[in-house]
Amino acid sequence: MESTANRACGVHAARLNLVEYAVNFSDSHAPLTKPQALIEAERCYYCYDAPCATACPTSIDIPSFIQRIAQGNDRGAARAILEANPLGGMCARVCPTEVLCEQACVRNTNEDKPVEIGSLQRYATDALFDNPGAPLFTRAASTGKRIAVVGAGPAGLACAHGLAMRGNDVVLFDAHPKLGGLNEYGLATYKTTNGFAQKEVDWLLSIGGISVRCNQRLGRDMTVDSLLESHDAVFLGLGLSGVNAIGIAEPQAEGLRNAVDFIAELRQAGSFADVPVGRRVVVIGGGMTAVDAAVQATKLGAQDVTIAYRRGAAAMSASTVEQRWAQTHGVKIKHWSAPKKILSENGKVTGVRFAMTTQRADGGITETDEQFTIEADMVLKAIGQTYSADHAGTTIQLTGGRIATDEDGRTSVARVWAGGDCRAGGRDLTVEAVEHGKVAAQSIHAALNAA
Repeated sequence: MESTANRACGVHAARLNLVEYAVNFSDSHAPLTKPQALIEAERCYYCYDAPCATACPTSIDIPSFIQRIAQGNDRGAARAILEANPLGGMCARVCPTEVLCEQACVRNTNEDKPVEIGSLQRYATDALFDNPGAPLFTRAASTGKRIAVVGAGPAGLACAHGLAMRGNDVVLFDAHPKLGGLNEYGLATYKTTNGFAQKEVDWLLSIGGISVRCNQRLGRDMTVDSLLESHDAVFLGLGLSGVNAIGIAEPQAEGLRNAVDFIAELRQAGSFADVPVGRRVVVIGGGMTAVDAAVQATKLGAQDVTIAYRRGAAAMSASTVEQRWAQTHGVKIKHWSAPKKILSENGKVTGVRFAMTTQRADGGITETDEQFTIEADMVLKAIGQTYSADHAGTTIQLTGGRIATDEDGRTSVARVWAGGDCRAGGRDLTVEAVEHGKVAAQSIHAALNAA
């Protein structure tokens, strides 16, 4: 039962009991059992030139790994996945498979139900991590080359693993106490339970040849130029550290915070009961971060949670599946709503005033005269992040506010590559960041070890 204080409005911790927290933050999607995996694998047509594999940003040979599951060769299935995507375990949990590989599945034509590729991928990789046995991959002979990888998120980890496997020595820098980047600090807790992010990191590091430097921030502890002096090449997997402003005045008031900080606090909390949440929460934004923050607010005990987005449902970057997920967990989604003012009283948030919007003929939006207010004691800003370019330490060409590269990840600066969310032209997907890191590792190795 909640205390009298926790029944009142305001931001409080310990709104629920420990049993409720355990239930709420258990695995959002139960993994397949072996019989379930065998049945699902048999649904695959094992297509030649399979469209699902083409739709995968890392080009996993999906029919091949599924066929191995059907044959009872779970280790072989995991190898087929991890050869193409060294973070295949996390991607199986968080990738929007419904708009990637599963959307391309030919089963959609006949049955309107694709093969559960993501669940099968998780089944195979989980089986390996639960019983790793002998190493899947061995490191090549040393090349004598030394590469700095800055940022230990999906792109940086994939790049470091690819370089180390080819015999290069890698120094992996990250500003946080733990490796993993978005996988460790930015995803909903119920998507990555039981410390899986660190389990995957441990597996990646087991290839050898990777030295780790945590709590090292580019621009504070080193620069690109200083790294180039002591390394043969540099890979930047910096992610997006800046948070977009919502475009209106933001009062210094309790209850107003960035959604990414709220998610990170929850991910790193010793107990879910330690994380305070409002009774009435408004999340401003329309992406995956908005959904993750909103759903986790309900799971922490918030009574009324609303996502407000300035356009319609089709324009939200959160997938239809994620939007439904939020709604089935009690989150209301208010479309065509632009924030006008954060309301506060006595230093505490009390609500948000919105203007209704409408779409113009040219695709833009216009605010109407109609306004409304949503009461809230907590407001989470989730309107996107930006690349902070001022800490790179050298002049690197940008496009649209992110690092410009060629297809292999080469930047405008010699011996510097980049990938992941900080790279221009991407879709801000974990699986795409992995592909950036994988391709850059191939390119860096070839450039440094050319005959």
